[in-house]
Amino acid sequence: MKKLSKIAQVTFFAAAFAVLFSGTADAYIDPSVMNYAIQAVAGVIIAVGAAAGIYWRKAKKKIDKSLGIDENRNKEVESDDIMMDQAEDKQDK
Repeated sequence: MKKLSKIAQVTFFAAAFAVLFSGTADAYIDPSVMNYAIQAVAGVIIAVGAAAGIYWRKAKKKIDKSLGIDENRNKEVESDDIMMDQAEDKQDK
């Protein structure tokens, strides 16, 4: 865990150094670039949401199990019986 913390610190300081001491760029940004930027941001948000949902369900399942909560306790379930129409029976004979 300490090694991961050290890597995170080095990465943070390297990024901060790059931002603080970088020069300005004189460039033209085409209006269509904003469309790609919005798509990239939306993709990241959707991916983070999906990952959060997966970990939320895992955590909820673990907590429910430790507290003895069964979410299917009061649910009504249909039977597995298969009913056939009389018309289908006549066709089969």
